[in-house]
Amino acid sequence: MSIKPYYKRGALVRVISCLLMPLLFACSGGSEDPEENPFEGLWSLHIMEQKDSLGNWQEWREGMNGYILYDASDNMSVHLTVEGYEETDMEFPNFNKDIPMEALQHLTGSYVYFAKYSIDTDKSIVQHARFSHSNPRDWDVVVQRRYTFSGDTLILQPVEDQNANLRLKWVKVLE
Repeated sequence: MSIKPYYKRGALVRVISCLLMPLLFACSGGSEDPEENPFEGLWSLHIMEQKDSLGNWQEWREGMNGYILYDASDNMSVHLTVEGYEETDMEFPNFNKDIPMEALQHLTGSYVYFAKYSIDTDKSIVQHARFSHSNPRDWDVVVQRRYTFSGDTLILQPVEDQNANLRLKWVKVLE
């Protein structure tokens, strides 16, 4: 049985394609690094400030601690606590209805949410589409933060009216 010439030619074209295509793509613009995401990584709260009636920034509530994390898959999380939150002698079980009032009040010093984020570079706004929150009222709420970078510092200011007088400065901890 003989093979028709066009089959042979097709096989030759496939072999050449398999050998040359990787070289063509390697020489094209496809080898460039994707645009770096300046948000990506772990950030530690340096200071949380509130603007007073005269327009001056003052540390908010004698200090806050916290972390914010942005990943490469557009997920983010934030955890804020009042200063000294972790320095307590109180011990109480998780997921238990019999927690003393003092412990419940202490827990209100912790603020957490998880969200999908998107960046509008033209407006310098990062948007957090929350899908989980320590306050049930804030589940599925979308918030916006005006952002600037200064060296290894990320500065976020809430856009929504009730928090527009706050400013959070975060220092990069991990890439």
